[in-house]
Amino acid sequence: MALLEGSSAKDWLSPEYRFFYQFPLPIPPVKQPKLSITNPVTSKQIDYYEIDIVPFKQQVYPDKGLTSLVGYDGISPGPTFLIPRGRETVVRFTNKAILPSAVHLHGSPSRAPWDGWAEDRILPGQYKDYYYPNSQSGRFLWYHDHAMDITAVNAYFGQAGAYIIQDPAEDALGLPTGYGVNDIPLVLASKQYNKDGSLFSPAGETDSLWGDVIHVNGQPWPFFKVEPRKYRLRFLNAAVSRSFILYFKRQAGGANIPFQVIASDAGLLTGPITSSTLTMSMAERWEVVFDFSNYAGQNITLMNQKDVGKDKDYGFTNQVMRFVVGNKAVVDNSVVPAKLRDVPFPPRQGNGVDRHFEFHRQNGLWKINGVGFSDVQNRILARVPRGTVEIWEFENGGGGWTHPIHVHLVDFRILSRTKAKRPVLPYEAAGLKDVVWLDSGEVVRVEAHYAPWDGVYMFHCHNLIHEDHEMMAAFNVTALADFGYNETSFADPMEARWRAVPVTPAAFSTDAIIRKVQFMASLQPYNNVDEVMARLDQYWSTHGGVKMKRVKRFNQDAINGPEQ
Repeated sequence: MALLEGSSAKDWLSPEYRFFYQFPLPIPPVKQPKLSITNPVTSKQIDYYEIDIVPFKQQVYPDKGLTSLVGYDGISPGPTFLIPRGRETVVRFTNKAILPSAVHLHGSPSRAPWDGWAEDRILPGQYKDYYYPNSQSGRFLWYHDHAMDITAVNAYFGQAGAYIIQDPAEDALGLPTGYGVNDIPLVLASKQYNKDGSLFSPAGETDSLWGDVIHVNGQPWPFFKVEPRKYRLRFLNAAVSRSFILYFKRQAGGANIPFQVIASDAGLLTGPITSSTLTMSMAERWEVVFDFSNYAGQNITLMNQKDVGKDKDYGFTNQVMRFVVGNKAVVDNSVVPAKLRDVPFPPRQGNGVDRHFEFHRQNGLWKINGVGFSDVQNRILARVPRGTVEIWEFENGGGGWTHPIHVHLVDFRILSRTKAKRPVLPYEAAGLKDVVWLDSGEVVRVEAHYAPWDGVYMFHCHNLIHEDHEMMAAFNVTALADFGYNETSFADPMEARWRAVPVTPAAFSTDAIIRKVQFMASLQPYNNVDEVMARLDQYWSTHGGVKMKRVKRFNQDAINGPEQ
């Protein structure tokens, strides 16, 4: 076909793929709860789900053998969770694979034992129950593996899926709706294959694995049939190491087609931002509305710029997927309002930097301030008093590499980008994030409110090769000794009673499941969040406000010793 004219061996690390835009975009199925269980404290329903982590085979290359993968419920991406805002969930993950697993619901303010701490592993033959609040505004989360030292392998071989919180306030705006119809998840990945069609493993890699075969929802270079109307496209970069700068073009050529960016990692922006490119590093989520109404009967190709960051380009990594626009006119009542919401930006505390973290390489390992995650005695690099707002500064220590930095628990505002090729982009400034792209040589400042929970959480580079080779550390949102609020502690991510346990038939009986979920709920890990936030605000209002927050933090640092 014309697309491959001039293709040569140097264009490929993998076997040449000859089936561009010949297979449709898969839409992951919606996961259904197995049980709905009454919360004994609130009398609200908690939905209980079961996910199996299992090996499976998929025909990736039509002209080669089946590819062995490992995914949630035996598919990749895993099934999509569509969760009404405020409806709590318990998800039981059972490991039926060969390698250990851990599961992180990325973007969720989960309590520490259910956040996917890297050492909190689910061994083969074990299961773990994860309890999620889902109290945030509508947003595109994702669940993925987070097991120490093997996150890259597990995620790359298939352990990732979408988790969407649906919000009535968002539904009322009139944006395009209908999962898999006019509201489309697009999970991007970039992989490399062996000669027989098996997946090349990142296990031996220490720098990056860029991949030369671009996937969307598990399918290399798919097509998707659309009507000439507006669509909501939810992008997730689930690649191990590749970043993207995406743009849309007519197959016939011409300028990039503009679109409207409406949401980031943490949900809707203040208002739509018109752009002709979309910059996204690993683990970032961006949502756009693209209007196909002017392109009836045409093909629109989603493209990727060349020379993005440190990434290695191959012959066809500049192409992603194709939208085939129908000819038939349709009624489209969806709109994109000029105002989307009031984004809850953290209260400003001036421009002073509270913490500085350098992401760099040392003795062949990736470090944060010279510390790696295996350094158990020193890996907690920050102790942040609960309820405070801090500005953290991330510095790329050089070497030409890019690092997408993810901070667990919180949403943050990107304040500035210096020593950079680009400023804070308009759509970055219009919303909150949980991942920020730290490009080569850059210094980025972010501001976050460390609430509502105390506990020990991770932050790290989301290039999974770097993460697995030590570029991960921890921070402790410390309890307030004089807070005076009676609550169960969930601060320890390795608390024994929440760890994975061996599978037994008895544990999977309906009665046992109900007892377990109701016991978890009886401890009230989440249902008091509004009260906790009000009490934290009250606490700090009577303890000197912003100034005393800083004094308290520095006093606590002096007690605990230096962190950096």
